[in-house]
Amino acid sequence: MTDTLAKILVADDEPDLRALLQRYLSDQGYTVRTVDGAGPLDVLLARERFDVLVLDVMMPGEDGLAICRRLRAQGETIPILMLTARGDPVDRIVGLEMGADDYLPKPFNPRELLARIQAMVRRQRMLGAHAGPQGVHERLAFGDFVLLPAERRLEKAGADMALTTGEFALLLALAQNPQRPLGRDRLLALAYGPDHTATDRSIDVQIMRLRKLVEADPAQPRHIRTVWGVGYVFVPDGAAPAGGRQP
Repeated sequence: MTDTLAKILVADDEPDLRALLQRYLSDQGYTVRTVDGAGPLDVLLARERFDVLVLDVMMPGEDGLAICRRLRAQGETIPILMLTARGDPVDRIVGLEMGADDYLPKPFNPRELLARIQAMVRRQRMLGAHAGPQGVHERLAFGDFVLLPAERRLEKAGADMALTTGEFALLLALAQNPQRPLGRDRLLALAYGPDHTATDRSIDVQIMRLRKLVEADPAQPRHIRTVWGVGYVFVPDGAAPAGGRQP
């Protein structure tokens, strides 16, 4: 399955950049809509479904970080790629903590942006493939939660919990490998595919976000534990992993 029918929403206050991305991504086969701020962005998200949101950080009024945080708080799960003119790595981590799936500093090569969008679209469709004949159908229960791969849902006590595409992919990769310590590179490949653009630091931020969702005490996780010097291990029943690994 190709990603040529994917719909991309670009939110940036620079008219020249919006026009450039409109032309370039349209030439690559995408359907592209552009907006210059939070107001028209909200209108389009309410009316249409998009596969990826390309969101500029430094916009007047409600900036990209605030928009990202608000959308996630509202339960919006669209994959978000943040754009920023800031070069400070701390800003990248803040964006990921707010719920972004990826981060690209300006100025950037349009081909790199394209590659990241392609990876995000493939990730979504890879998750959708779990509902197919070769996919995983069984319910994966842990603690108060039930992960439903075929329906791409996480339930807590029967109520749906909002997960971004990246968060769901990461949780699914962990849940499908219970009690098995996974290094960061292996976990990235399982969750996002071999052509992922994420980094070790971004996987740590994603893990932190997941812990806030599924752990009673994220500082003392029972299900998603750190294996020092290796990576992470998923413990469905919350019992101590073999070997006495620390959380």
